[in-house]
Amino acid sequence: MRVHGVDLRRLGGRARDRFRAETIGYVDQHYSRLLAPELTVRQLVELPLALRGEAPVERRARAGRLLERVGLGDRAGARPSELSGGEQQRVALCAALVHGPRLLLADEPTGELDAATAQGVYTLVRDLAREHGATALIVSHDIGSAAIADRMIQVRDGRVSAEGSPGEEALVVAPTGWVRLPEDLLNRAGIGSRARPELAGSSISLSSAGAQHRIPAEAPAPTNRLPRQSKGAAAELRGVGRRFAAGAAVKGLSEAFATGRLTAITGPSGSGKTTVLHLLAGLDLPTEGEVITLGRRLSSLSRAERAALRRSEVAVIAQDASLVPFLSARENVELGLEVRTANGDALDALESVGLGELAEQRVERLSMGERQRVAIARALAAAPALLLADEPSARLDEANAVAVGELLARVVDESETTVVFSTHDPVLLEVADEVVDLA
Repeated sequence: MRVHGVDLRRLGGRARDRFRAETIGYVDQHYSRLLAPELTVRQLVELPLALRGEAPVERRARAGRLLERVGLGDRAGARPSELSGGEQQRVALCAALVHGPRLLLADEPTGELDAATAQGVYTLVRDLAREHGATALIVSHDIGSAAIADRMIQVRDGRVSAEGSPGEEALVVAPTGWVRLPEDLLNRAGIGSRARPELAGSSISLSSAGAQHRIPAEAPAPTNRLPRQSKGAAAELRGVGRRFAAGAAVKGLSEAFATGRLTAITGPSGSGKTTVLHLLAGLDLPTEGEVITLGRRLSSLSRAERAALRRSEVAVIAQDASLVPFLSARENVELGLEVRTANGDALDALESVGLGELAEQRVERLSMGERQRVAIARALAAAPALLLADEPSARLDEANAVAVGELLARVVDESETTVVFSTHDPVLLEVADEVVDLA
């Protein structure tokens, strides 16, 4: 394998490390793991330059310019715990770009950003790549990435299925004749599980062979689920504010989250969505106002008492699901039950999210959508009264996002669980009973 003319197979360990440090910038989809919690935003972005021996004045200036360009100039003194997921993601991107790499590798760099912020990040990647003569390789399911791309490569079933300029991609024919046709074309042609090819000159046409794909004339209108008999609010925010050293994330917020309902919290990146969920879970406390969760005033509880409340009645699905990769899906769910000292059936929970057949599969072998469903199953196994999910469709393609949305809706319909989740994904907003906009 050659990168910028260098055969990586011929490099020793230290030479390969040096090559990566000097030539490559990398943004991992699990960006939070790359951000040392004790460092400020400015220090995190300056770190790659400090390791290269850059002068303090120069590295501070370069880090400051990058942070301004991604809208985080006023957050330079904050620490990762004081930032939203979207803000952390932009910090990780700045740290990957600050040393001017010749090759930038970005794995889902906008997975948790709203559309406007995501477009800004894509534009930044494009502009910096051009300014520094760098190559940028972005892996994403976000169609918005096509806006900056010179070339698109589509991968399906582990193979390259199409490539070319955005909007003009051509299907790739493998040496064995394998061709992956887009599902929407097959659906529109009414072709189901079998197709018959026909040769006409230099063209090949396909027609349905056997049962045809049924295309409804008109998609049924979504039906609004009826709320359960009112039992009051599962959680409330009363004039809540949360200030950090670098600024306020939430100011004077009052909101009630009804029992037996599916509520979405939305708003631009940095508007406080994650902070609100942390406050509802008792993972953080407000600097003003009151948070009441399942009838408990959280400010009156000790840290141990808040943890006990989460173990017994509240489930939290963080942006990073933190599954144990070398354990199976079943073992991850069972571990969650063990930590909670709760009764529950791991297999039943996995069946409920459509993963019964993959229960014994190691998590590291599952797709991102499947891992997200394992995290949901782990949360549901103990039958919590309140489920809090932070950006549950981040890093998922539209099909998986739809599946997660339908799953959350079914949880509310079929159980006693109240669900509150943060999102900027329109697919999930469509299934919510209530939407709280923090814009």
